[in-house]
Amino acid sequence: MKTEIIKNCTLHNIDCMEYMKSLSDNAFDLAIVDPPYGIGENGDANKSRGKLAVAKDYKSFAGNDLKAPDIDYFIQLKRISKNQIVWGANHFITNIPNASSPCWIVWDKVNGATDFADSELAYTSFKTAVRNFRFQWQGMLQGDMKNKEIRIHPTQKPVKLYEWLLTNYAKQGDKILDTHLGSGSHAIACNNLGFELVGCELDADYFETSCKRIKAETAQERLF
Repeated sequence: MKTEIIKNCTLHNIDCMEYMKSLSDNAFDLAIVDPPYGIGENGDANKSRGKLAVAKDYKSFAGNDLKAPDIDYFIQLKRISKNQIVWGANHFITNIPNASSPCWIVWDKVNGATDFADSELAYTSFKTAVRNFRFQWQGMLQGDMKNKEIRIHPTQKPVKLYEWLLTNYAKQGDKILDTHLGSGSHAIACNNLGFELVGCELDADYFETSCKRIKAETAQERLF
């Protein structure tokens, strides 16, 4: 296992199941996770979808999004975290034990006329109402063009989305878990808002790339 500590974030290049099985019950206050959806979104399809500009050709990642997490993943996730936010859960809801929830999150991606989904959904263990977050994420068009993010991962989510989640569902002092670090957007948001995060990433190449991105963002924050 390789580990990088970047400001408030401890990042592991490890299989998240191996890591979670090593933890005690309720080790984390909140898990915000973006596991594979099992729909084959591995980067290969993205390059054929460009409408306004040539789409980026991403490297495939470990597992290739061919299979969603099984029930054992969610048993461990619920055991080691007090609350959970799980992206893409509409694709694998039958794998989540006791998944009834009044609080789903809808991310409206303002996609326009593309073959990408208009929105993404997240299951939560919270008991509040359904909430919407509207933020454009369509190729070269983003909701915050003044602080446009470089996209390094085929399933990358914006930092602003994670900042919104943390602001609305985490309390200062909470310890946060991310089982699929991916592009590192979640870690950047935690560093921006002062939350302690532990992140796992199985793919060694994406682990290195995301760590470089997080370090660059952290260095820029110190500069300003």
